[in-house]
Amino acid sequence: MQSFRNLKVWEKAHVLTLDVYKSSKGFPRDEQFGLTSQMRRSSASIGANIAEGCCRKGDIELGRFLQIAMGSASELEYHLLLARDLEVMKSMDYQRLSSGVIEVKRMLASLIHKLRTEADG
Repeated sequence: MQSFRNLKVWEKAHVLTLDVYKSSKGFPRDEQFGLTSQMRRSSASIGANIAEGCCRKGDIELGRFLQIAMGSASELEYHLLLARDLEVMKSMDYQRLSSGVIEVKRMLASLIHKLRTEADG
């Protein structure tokens, strides 16, 4: 068992979540229980699944939770695109957050690949 706080991907996911919360503060009130909530939930889910996977037994279970985190990252990627296209998010915020989520997805993919390679021996 390893501490999730030692993983760079968790660090990046946490910073991304904080940024999503800040950037979505200015969304219209009528999106509070819609897009705002969905974006915040999916971004927080990335780091939460990394953390949960780290406390599980073995790399197979960690890999499963990393895959779930990857799904949440893809969900966030879509929500960011939707927020931009609905014009509730500034283009500058979209670019920054989109780059952040793509970086997190690359890091997750790399870690998942590493775990699979080690499991195959």
